[in-house]
Amino acid sequence: MTNYYKKGITALELLLVVAVLGAVFSIVIPQFSKIRELQTLKSGAADILSSINKARSQTLSSLNSLEYGVHFEIAQIIIFQGVNFSTNDINNEIINVISPASISNVTFDSISGVSGEIYFNRLSGNPNRTGTVTLSTANFSKIITISATGVASVN
Repeated sequence: MTNYYKKGITALELLLVVAVLGAVFSIVIPQFSKIRELQTLKSGAADILSSINKARSQTLSSLNSLEYGVHFEIAQIIIFQGVNFSTNDINNEIINVISPASISNVTFDSISGVSGEIYFNRLSGNPNRTGTVTLSTANFSKIITISATGVASVN
């Protein structure tokens, strides 16, 4: 008797491999998306903290003998000079919030909105207001709290 071994794969085996790969990808890809979303949120929170700390530091060092502040918008963080924010000031330092993260709420002195600003006192480094900035994505959020001493922290 002669045994013939056929080499290759059958359509059923190919279909089974495709089905298994499809199941694995349908589980893995959404998880990677959430990991990327969470990383973007962490990066945005770090940008907010960095901006607040930079404005406070520049104020305390009396850079250009000015106060510095931070203006928050849905997709931007803007470090500005002085006590009043001006959209068109050429000295504004703009930091873009990376999508899918966005600033969803700004609450200073119990007044909430989608934008707002604070500035720091030259002598003490204390902010003119205290409150929170909420950074959100579709699935996650982080709240940055600005204390009466000007120290910012992430909750």
